[in-house]
Amino acid sequence: MKVLLIKDVKSLGKVGEVKEVKDGYGKNFLIGKGHAKHATPEVLKEWEIEQKKLKDILDAEIKEANEVKEKIDSFKFTVKHKVGANGHLIGSVTSKEIQAAMYEQAKIAIDKKQISLKSKIKTIGIFEADCKLGNGIHALAKIDVIAEV
Repeated sequence: MKVLLIKDVKSLGKVGEVKEVKDGYGKNFLIGKGHAKHATPEVLKEWEIEQKKLKDILDAEIKEANEVKEKIDSFKFTVKHKVGANGHLIGSVTSKEIQAAMYEQAKIAIDKKQISLKSKIKTIGIFEADCKLGNGIHALAKIDVIAEV
């Protein structure tokens, strides 16, 4: 019996592989537990179509992430923050403030959890923040911290 694996099965194979197995193992365990489907031509064709759709969606996500990356890399974001008498910031600049500045200044909508700082920003100046855009794509945002008047 030929089966199409829809989940990884230890000692048999990975998702998407077609394997020849004994009838009882295929019907009772693999298909019964939802690890595989009977490898008919219709099922194989359906699997290929589904994989193509998933690939198209992934390609679209990567394209969009690259466009956002270019936009972030070419822009310098300004964050206004309160300054104390000694010239240091009161508190530190947070990823939420950076997220708000990105949206207000360039209409870039990313989650604050996608923004990571190497160290806390506690002084006025220019800093860099790493933006994780998904699918292994990262952008480096330039943040100009200025005193709030």
